[in-house]
Amino acid sequence: MTYQEALEQISSQAKFGIKPGLERMVKLLGKMGNPQDRLKFVHVAGTNGKGSTCALLSSVLTAAGYKTGLYISPYIIEFRERMQICGQMIPEEELASLTEELLPLIHEMEQEGDSLTEFEFITAMAMEWFARSNCDIVVLEVGLGGLFDATNLIKTPLVSVIMSISLDHTGVLGDTVEKIAFQKAGIIKEDGDTVVFPRQEYGAMEVIREVARQHNNGFCVAEPEEMENIESDLFGTRFVYRGESMQMPLIGEHQVLNAATVLAVLGVLRRKGFQLPLPMVAKGFAQVAFPARLELLSKNPIFLLDGAHNPNGVQALAAALRQYLSGHRITAIMGMLADKDSHASIGYLNGLLDQVYTLTPDNPRAMQAEEFASLWQDMGVSAKAAESPRRAVELALEHAGNDGAIVVCGSLYLAAEIRPIAIEILKEKSPSA
Repeated sequence: MTYQEALEQISSQAKFGIKPGLERMVKLLGKMGNPQDRLKFVHVAGTNGKGSTCALLSSVLTAAGYKTGLYISPYIIEFRERMQICGQMIPEEELASLTEELLPLIHEMEQEGDSLTEFEFITAMAMEWFARSNCDIVVLEVGLGGLFDATNLIKTPLVSVIMSISLDHTGVLGDTVEKIAFQKAGIIKEDGDTVVFPRQEYGAMEVIREVARQHNNGFCVAEPEEMENIESDLFGTRFVYRGESMQMPLIGEHQVLNAATVLAVLGVLRRKGFQLPLPMVAKGFAQVAFPARLELLSKNPIFLLDGAHNPNGVQALAAALRQYLSGHRITAIMGMLADKDSHASIGYLNGLLDQVYTLTPDNPRAMQAEEFASLWQDMGVSAKAAESPRRAVELALEHAGNDGAIVVCGSLYLAAEIRPIAIEILKEKSPSA
């Protein structure tokens, strides 16, 4: 089986719509010999900040010499980003081989009346690859929710991490932050340790605290106050932690809070025997790479790519735009999925944007570009649907001119589409950009 054939087989699985529950994963992983039971995990759930936090943790653990697995979703540049070891994506031939090996089990389950989703298939494959590779530790990002997520078949992790919680996927997870927090806190297991993002809504924090108490967990709320002399610009964030100077290429106040959460997790891991000296932590922070999170593609003109796709994420983006682009005319390229709260999201950006070019993201749940443009127009913002991602980039560059700034946001799917096109056009425009 070739790599492309493997991708076709994986994508042929249903993406959504199968009833929630872990029974299918229990059955599949049982047929595979339960590879997850041979691994140690840091399990990360939350509405926003999961990806950046996982990338930081993986980078630090790798810098400290541990064979570190990383499982994330969705991908931005290519599918293999979803499973990595020490920053290296799964080789194409290994992914093809694993797919070929697991397909008979998938088909066997289908004959038994148990059809698997694409995410379940990929999660099982990742568990097998990490186990065969003898990873020392795996940083495991939840796909959706927590309680019934396919990743939640693991035993008590080294640390359960609950990141920022807000209203998203309300049709699946619930219509209040308390209900959503209960779903996210479903990753907390008996006699473990839980670390929580510092700025949760009161109701969400109380739910997480109670679930942790019921499961006899150590409970730690991250303390950003331990980070001193914080400075940030478009090129990165710098701070001092317990006397050690650190810097990371991630920017925005939300990334400072994510970093504080990572530092709290590392503290728990130290107590469990992991050797994580501060110079290695600093090295891991400096080396982290995570595309489409306020990623600076060009400084002349300023061109930022961000995956903010729900109200909480867009609020954080708006704060960053005020911080870093004050005085600049900002042109946006945006598209959103129809099941997101687009009205609330664009409300946070109202007054910040000079011009918006809308696109339809490459996803069956996408809001049409024309409909999205009309939402902006109703708010009195100049907006126009662009016929293609390439045309949107060209129009945005033309409108922004030399002294403006461009930001792409609204959907990780859109960010993935735009990124290679923007890099190519920016290189043509200014080879040194």
